[in-house]
Amino acid sequence: MEEIINKVASSALEVFDLEDYYPKGMRVQIDISQWLLEGFLLKEKDFREHLKNHDWTQYQDQYVAVHCSTDAIIPAWALILVAVQLAPFAKKTVNGTIEDLDGSLYEEILLTIDYSAYKNKPVIVKGCSKKPVPMRAYILATTYLQPFARSIMYGEACSAVPLYKESKK
Repeated sequence: MEEIINKVASSALEVFDLEDYYPKGMRVQIDISQWLLEGFLLKEKDFREHLKNHDWTQYQDQYVAVHCSTDAIIPAWALILVAVQLAPFAKKTVNGTIEDLDGSLYEEILLTIDYSAYKNKPVIVKGCSKKPVPMRAYILATTYLQPFARSIMYGEACSAVPLYKESKK
């Protein structure tokens, strides 16, 4: 019987796995509609009172996404005021969903990577993930890899989709 050779493992193909950069930590979402009259009307005095009585310590060292689940028209100061309350406790606060939060976290992380290790190499951006990697992170990673990589594919080595190939000079 012939020995089975793993051609992927012995190739020059570099795997860029965004899951490796997934920031650890609890993620929570705060829906400010809970502090609005009938979920739609912001009455400043009542809103401030709700914020004053809320237990902000529960967000200690957590990543927090602040949003409004209703179609209420929220003044900018209201979201900023929530962020001010969270500042002493949360690791990071963003306006939006958990996906927006993860996108923002990845943006910070991807900016710090030295992509020169991928210079003139074929790269596959791993597509399957057990963690919630947002599409924004895949787009950013590909954008940052492109000036360095000889080629970029997406997916798994056995079924990758070509995205970019350096033009011949």
